[in-house]
Amino acid sequence: MAKKDYYKILGVPRDASLEDIKRAFRQLAKKYHPDANPGDKECEEKFKEISVAYDVLSDPQKREIYDTYGEEGLSSSGFRYDTGFDPFERFSDIFEDIFADTFDGFFGRTRESRRGSRGRDLRYDLNITFNEAVNGVEKLIEIPKMEICEDCKGTGASKGTALKTCPKCGGKGNIVYSQGFFSISQTCNKCNGTGKIIESICNVCEGEGRVRRIKKIKVNIPAGVDDGSTLRLAKEGEPGERGGRSGDLYIVLHVEKHPIFERDGSDIICEVPISFTEAALGAEIEVPSLNGLIKMKIPPGTHSGKVFRLKNKGIIDLNTNIRGDQLVRVVIEVPTNLTPKQRELLIEFAKISGENHPVKESFFKKIKNLFK
Repeated sequence: MAKKDYYKILGVPRDASLEDIKRAFRQLAKKYHPDANPGDKECEEKFKEISVAYDVLSDPQKREIYDTYGEEGLSSSGFRYDTGFDPFERFSDIFEDIFADTFDGFFGRTRESRRGSRGRDLRYDLNITFNEAVNGVEKLIEIPKMEICEDCKGTGASKGTALKTCPKCGGKGNIVYSQGFFSISQTCNKCNGTGKIIESICNVCEGEGRVRRIKKIKVNIPAGVDDGSTLRLAKEGEPGERGGRSGDLYIVLHVEKHPIFERDGSDIICEVPISFTEAALGAEIEVPSLNGLIKMKIPPGTHSGKVFRLKNKGIIDLNTNIRGDQLVRVVIEVPTNLTPKQRELLIEFAKISGENHPVKESFFKKIKNLFK
């Protein structure tokens, strides 16, 4: 019998990675699957051939033996593929992934039916204040959800009774049909893959094993969350059917706007009005912060829109645990409703200042250059 080159069969080089081998096998398995080519014996043999090649090359121990000693080395080590090799049994996990959308009811679907389907994930939208987002908070929420029936403990059978073994599948949950060298497994339609049947239905949940209730859940919101942040509470979704794993609860946070502060990542920004004289002469003013009023110095000659940075006065970053800064943008408040005396003094100030306006002069000089 001619020696087979497993690398050539899968169409991969001898130094191919496990991912390359798996990718090649997926493509070939879809192409030569017997159910995609009914009655084609060549495809059936090719399918078995690529399955054997994958079994060897995807296993580090078998691959090392094959690379060193070839097929004879595998045979002497106890690995034989001429009889009793069922690719569907051997690769049920990967076939579940490859054919999940094509062959409903095969392989993994049957196993899932027996252990019960996973429960639904739930979403809850929670409004919190700006300060709660900054400092963290514990919230008590109420969620309408399916819960395990306490009367039947999720079995669906009436209290005091037990589930019976399905007579059609003998408790296996699936019925196996043989075709050639491989077998096809389909979910038992009498017990829906559970292997058990209910003879006396629970009156509380009507055989479903779950009932709808309102559940109260404490939610710990960490400091530093932002608008749109999502918290995942594992297994707080709805319980699965027939003992299946519970889904998860996703809490989407909506942070209310603050009347003073805006957020930019872990930094906060606020605008603080100052008077003309404070900007010109300098001053020490009080500005709001996350922890109350703090004092900040305004140097003489400060322009409107000037931004001052207060280090470590921002929000804790969730990822780095480093606190951001506070940015204070000062806005000069132009005086209105002047008294006669104020007006007189300002006119006098303008006369004394003359044409000494360097910023203004620079601006109009740029304008003139634009229209030359």
